[in-house]
Formats: sequence, C-alpha cells, structure tokens
Amino acid sequence: MSRYRKPLALRPAPEGHVPEVAMVMAAGLGKRMRPLTATRPKPLIEVAGRTLLDHSLDRLRAAGVRKAVVNVHYLADALEAHLNNQVQGIEIIVSDERDELMETGGGLVRALPLIDADPFLAINSDNLWVDGPVDSLKLLASSWDDDRMDALLLLVPLSVANCHKGQGDFHMGPDGALRRRKPAGVAPFVFTGVQMVSKRLFEGGVPDGPFSTNLLWDRAIGKGRLFGLAHQGLWFDVGAPSNIKAAEEMLSSL
Repeated sequence: MSRYRKPLALRPAPEGHVPEVAMVMAAGLGKRMRPLTATRPKPLIEVAGRTLLDHSLDRLRAAGVRKAVVNVHYLADALEAHLNNQVQGIEIIVSDERDELMETGGGLVRALPLIDADPFLAINSDNLWVDGPVDSLKLLASSWDDDRMDALLLLVPLSVANCHKGQGDFHMGPDGALRRRKPAGVAPFVFTGVQMVSKRLFEGGVPDGPFSTNLLWDRAIGKGRLFGLAHQGLWFDVGAPSNIKAAEEMLSSL
C-alpha cells in the first residue's frame, strides 16, 4: 500500500466498462455510530462478519476495479493497519487527511491527483448493498453517458431503503435527470453512497479546504448534468448502532 504517488496519465474506461479506479470515502468521524466509534473508525465496524470497509472493497474487486484510493482522518492508523493486513486483489492508495478532515467534496478534490481514471467510482464506505440481477457497479457503468453526465448516482427508492429514517434526497425524471427534494418535502429516492463521477464535476473552481459534495451536485443540476439510476437490489442504512442488528437479520434471511 502506498500513501502517495505522483499523478498518472488518465485511463478513460471503455464505454460501458467499470472504471478501474475508485475513491473510497473512509475519513468521517462516525458521530452517529457512537459509542461504537469511540475506539475504532466507522469503516471498521463489522456487519455480518465483515467490516463496512471490506464490504465496499469486496464489491469493487468483484466488479473489476484494480485500485482504490481510500481517504483517512479519524483513527487513521487503525485504518491503515487494516488495509495493510487484510486487503488482497486490489491496489490501495491512501489519501491522507490527518491534518484536516476535508468532508466529502474536499476529500475528493484532495484525492484527485491519485485517481488516474476519468470517469471514476466514488463509494461511501459506511453503506451496505446487495446486488440485484446485475452487479450494481456494472449497471452504473453501462448506463453512463459521457456526453450528458458529470455524475451518475446510484439511488434506492425511499420505500425500500432499509433502516433509513430520512425523507429522501432526489426526484428523478424519466431520463434519469435529478432535482433536489424541496425543504420540508419528501422525495422518492435516497442516495446510496455510490456514484460514478467525471472530473468535469470539479471544473469551474472548488472551495479551498473542506466542503460537501452537495455543492458540486447542485452545480451539476444547474447544468442538467446530474443523473440517477435506481438500484435493483437491497440497500441498508447502517449509520446508527441500532441499525446493525436489523441489517444482519435481513441479510441472514437471504
């Protein structure tokens, strides 16, 4: 595992093919998972016998991803030790945020020099999904339209978002174009934490320091370049300790 390497020439994925590189977001503080995150980072919490981080890496490896850039901040040494000792079959590059937690958007920007693919996958390490009839990452890739899209988000219908208590995130048009849930309203789709992203998403300037990916999404919505795809399998919101048992019970019945 390498902590840093110089930027490489971009490797665009052939049309319909899963990008070979993914960004795995693993730097968060895991406040909603307390007290479990008092002594370990949230991505190392186990669900159904494997850590959340390993579940994500399993999916990436199965889809053919060759390299994962993983950002670290909270209890970073524990994450790096786990990555050194446990992960096989996929190259791991660490994007170090020990000095400052960059949030989702800032974390992506800091990691961009390490991501030698365009488009690339971006995965939140604290989500858990089960594929439907088709591998979900392969489905994203086959639905990608580089002429129209700056980002393609994997969404799950709010009605089947297991363990999720929110009001939804997006409305999706017949062509997959996304618009935001109105304040105090309800939207039919929830972001799963999985997306395919073009580096065009970062054009036009980005803030210095930490910021949310929401800023980039809103800019893409304004250009008509943010799209969604409905997940065909199961998805679990495991963002709170009480959700883990419920998720494990549902997984055990599959």
